[in-house]
Amino acid sequence: MGRLKFLKSKRKILAEGFRDGIPIGLGYLAVSFSLGIAAKNAGLSAFQSFLASLFCNASAGEYSGFTVIAANATYVEMFIVTLVANARYLLMSCALSQRMAEGTKLIHRIVLGFYITDELFGITISRKGFVDPYYTYGAILFAGPCWAVGTALGTIAGNLLPLRIVSALSVALYGMFLAIVVPPSRQNKKLLGIVVCSFALSLACAYLPLVSTLTEGTRIIILTVVISTVAAILFPVKDKEVAEDES
Repeated sequence: MGRLKFLKSKRKILAEGFRDGIPIGLGYLAVSFSLGIAAKNAGLSAFQSFLASLFCNASAGEYSGFTVIAANATYVEMFIVTLVANARYLLMSCALSQRMAEGTKLIHRIVLGFYITDELFGITISRKGFVDPYYTYGAILFAGPCWAVGTALGTIAGNLLPLRIVSALSVALYGMFLAIVVPPSRQNKKLLGIVVCSFALSLACAYLPLVSTLTEGTRIIILTVVISTVAAILFPVKDKEVAEDES
């Protein structure tokens, strides 16, 4: 009886994740079209681009990878470029690990770490209490295939679409990400202040001397480390608060 109740609970959480993953997946389907174009320009087939997106869930990382492939770069160069472009996911993994219950199995930690994207991280970390892997699994069930299929479709038909249409479709993903960030920010003034500072610092770093010469991925890493460290020092989250959210 206890196991049946457990399965019903996980099924409900899985369904919630699947529901929340639908808008993300639709956004991925549109955005990954442009990735498919880059893959085709790099000489990849539709099946190869499908596998690339299936095993590398990162737009910036894949763009970087396709670019160096097109430039006939070495495997070492490709490794370094992809590592730097995706390094921010290491930080997201660390943040998620701090929100997991102590008894969470290693396999759940590995799968969540593998499937972290900006959007999936956003909806997972914004839930109250400890992170439940089944919620993220539900979102991945819809969003993951959309990302891979969209890339393959972009490789097949992306070059047939006007560039302006592809660019317009990309805006949907940014709008969706704002929809994830804005609601919790309206309920928490400290979080709102951190978000506003993040936007301002990101804009400033794009124009400041020296800093602006760094790649976008490197700037994101530096800003993420600095802002999250300062926020953790100024506004530490106590274990008691997490337990209250869980209840």
